[in-house]
Amino acid sequence: MKKLLFLLFITTLSFAQTETITAIKAGKLFDSERGIFVDNQTIIIKNNIISEVGSNLKIPANATVIDLSKQTILPGLIDCHTHITSQPENYMEDLFRKSPIDIAVTAHIYAKRTLEAGFTTCRDVGSIEYVDIALRNAINAGKIVGPRLYVAGPYIGATGSHGDMNGFSPYVKIHQIGSVADGVDEIRKQVRTNIKYGADLIKFGATAGVLTEEESVGAPQYSQEEMNVMVEEATMWGKKVAAHAHGTEGIKRAVKAGVASIEHGSFIDDEGIQLMKQKGTYLVADIYNDDYILAEYAKLGFPQKIIEKERLVGRTQRENFQKAAKAGVKIAYGTDSGVYPHGDNAKQFFYMVKYGLTPAQAIQAATINAADLIGAKDKIGSISAGKFADIIAVDGNPEQDITVIEKKLTFIMKDGVVYKK
Repeated sequence: MKKLLFLLFITTLSFAQTETITAIKAGKLFDSERGIFVDNQTIIIKNNIISEVGSNLKIPANATVIDLSKQTILPGLIDCHTHITSQPENYMEDLFRKSPIDIAVTAHIYAKRTLEAGFTTCRDVGSIEYVDIALRNAINAGKIVGPRLYVAGPYIGATGSHGDMNGFSPYVKIHQIGSVADGVDEIRKQVRTNIKYGADLIKFGATAGVLTEEESVGAPQYSQEEMNVMVEEATMWGKKVAAHAHGTEGIKRAVKAGVASIEHGSFIDDEGIQLMKQKGTYLVADIYNDDYILAEYAKLGFPQKIIEKERLVGRTQRENFQKAAKAGVKIAYGTDSGVYPHGDNAKQFFYMVKYGLTPAQAIQAATINAADLIGAKDKIGSISAGKFADIIAVDGNPEQDITVIEKKLTFIMKDGVVYKK
């Protein structure tokens, strides 16, 4: 009995010695669950978990105190639509001169930039050769610095789709792990394959897209039956599905199939908006990057055809985002980072406010709403007891000027570790 008590004492003493306690004094704190800012809060963190949040809390004597009483505190931001492993440099070189090894050896650079922009969690919705899965694993193991990642693996698309290689001779062959799937049997197999190699979610192309050379921007690229099977199979394995969808018919098919989110949603109509609201489907609309594509992509050698497709999408997408937000469709923050340079993720806040959201709603889209979409609302998305200590701070008041998140970020903590102070 004495031996048992001695071991218990040693174990307790060891735990007490290794536990770290941090107290953050917050001048103004955004309560993402209620969508309001509250003053003079204290956050107590034990190791990497928030233990208490409130006013007039007693700070433990052994706590490390971080004074952010002159800043505004927000939960760590979440971007639900990234391609974090790469970004465009030159159209032809990106397609034909870079191997998956080139992508893999630079992916960590973009991950670090994203975290340094205040995004402590990202959902990555399509990467070649499972590079995103390897990147997630390395971050989780503490080998490299980056946001917490939820990854999809290879994008699944039909032959000739946005997920295929179009506009080239049939004699041009690119050797890579395939994600082209036609018909219900191939779709089931590809969903299973992605999950086998570590995908956290499934991403597929419900419609055509912009940055590839197929003719359409928004035509459907899977039948209703194929989309139903996509979601059915993923659900059986406990995974959510994100649907790339610009055109209204493809959006409706994907929503009816039961996807968790519509990515882009550019040409959604009133019927599609009501269907999304009825089903509780999230809209993840990348309404910043139109500016970057039209300003920069010709310089990067992209075909004029692609740039003209973007002209068709940009303004309409923003107007339809405004309609969907006004109608009460659930909105989660997603930027398509990797289409523009990583680290500029926060630039989209300005556009979300310009096109219909309040500053509080825009921040909720990038915190509690995004966490709900990912399926991690119990762990991230708000500064509350029991959740990971993902916390950022900005100078200024985002209620008055939402761009301070982009321009005046002063503090970053992810999982209890300070990355910027």
